[in-house]
Amino acid sequence: MIELLDTQPDTNIQEDEYKRLLGYPRDYEFPERSRELADWARQWYAENGRPWIYARQTDRLAVRNGRFSLEGVEFSSQKVLALLRKAQAHAVIMVAVSAGRECEEKARQLWLEEKPDEYFFLEIYGSAVVEHLITAAGARGCAWAEQNGMAILPHYSPGYPEWEIADQHKLLHLIRPERIRNEIRVLETGMLQPKKSLLAVFGVTQHIDQGRSPRDLLPCESCSMRACQYRRVPYARSRNQTEAVIRLQPHGDRISGSTARDESNLDRNEKYSINVRALQKWSRERLQLNVLADRSVQARFRYAGTTCSNLGRPFEYDYHVTLASAAEGHRIIAMSCAPAPGDTGHAFMCEYIRSAAALEQVIANEKPLLGCSLNEVLNWNREFSPSGCFCVAVSRKHKWGLVLEVIHYALAQDEKRRNAV
Repeated sequence: MIELLDTQPDTNIQEDEYKRLLGYPRDYEFPERSRELADWARQWYAENGRPWIYARQTDRLAVRNGRFSLEGVEFSSQKVLALLRKAQAHAVIMVAVSAGRECEEKARQLWLEEKPDEYFFLEIYGSAVVEHLITAAGARGCAWAEQNGMAILPHYSPGYPEWEIADQHKLLHLIRPERIRNEIRVLETGMLQPKKSLLAVFGVTQHIDQGRSPRDLLPCESCSMRACQYRRVPYARSRNQTEAVIRLQPHGDRISGSTARDESNLDRNEKYSINVRALQKWSRERLQLNVLADRSVQARFRYAGTTCSNLGRPFEYDYHVTLASAAEGHRIIAMSCAPAPGDTGHAFMCEYIRSAAALEQVIANEKPLLGCSLNEVLNWNREFSPSGCFCVAVSRKHKWGLVLEVIHYALAQDEKRRNAV
């Protein structure tokens, strides 16, 4: 039987894995500012992070009636059930890993201090730590299994395809020992806290011939640990991001339309709830504006976020807003929000998994400030909620406020430039 608690695991993140999570190719050379931020995040975490790994084996695995159970607790994942059956697994190693709460708390502090770049790089480094920890846990499992004439299956987690996020509650109840009881919890939505955490199961089997193992029963292809002496096949494919945050990388597809020459009543006193650096960055990189012949304005904002649990799956939503002309005070005459074309990540949000149709309808019906002047966004009192997902109303309001403030800022700055000529 295997049980371990490591409160000082190695967190030497490979550079190419960090680049992958940042969205860069492996051979990308960081420009000076990005290099500075990447090194800062690594150093801050080395000095302040408190990662940990907990793993426990259980032989009380039962597979029957289209379900599997661990120590008498039933789980409904057909994906895991099929994997366990195919490998004739006789046991499971239950694992919890976390980058610790310090990383999340520091990132929030950076956001409130109006440091979006530092926020982004530290969030992504925390994500890289979580991936590294689950990889390290798998490597330890492989070493133990090899010594005992067994093999480890790829890990799987609640919130992955075909495993309900709600099962996080049951799995954590089975995993959590007294020594880490206060270090991790599951919220009502299924999100883990700290969010830079992951629960997983590794199947254990005595029936895999190492020379003829089906590749879908081996973790090696998706394991990035280079020096592993138990590797059976090469590391062959990139994994999904374990965690992620709102991306601050440019899309490079801004649409330039004609510039309105009408005078408007836009408030230019910069009473924004969002820091100016973020407004500048997002208006430049995320916002597309087009002024039509009747002087109305069409705006599209591309929001890039992540699910709060379920490995922090990245997704993108498009916000479309139509404004009346400047002469009419840029009254909001149409607004909508929907997943960006081709996006699949949104389907991993907790509420989408629970009821996709209901969440889609709620998002479609929410049109705050419709019919009002764009100026009203500066007077709109709303709760600060920077969560990346769309599961709760307060977070969706926060995003609409962000979108409308960015549009307001872009138009007001354009007027300032024209008036200065």
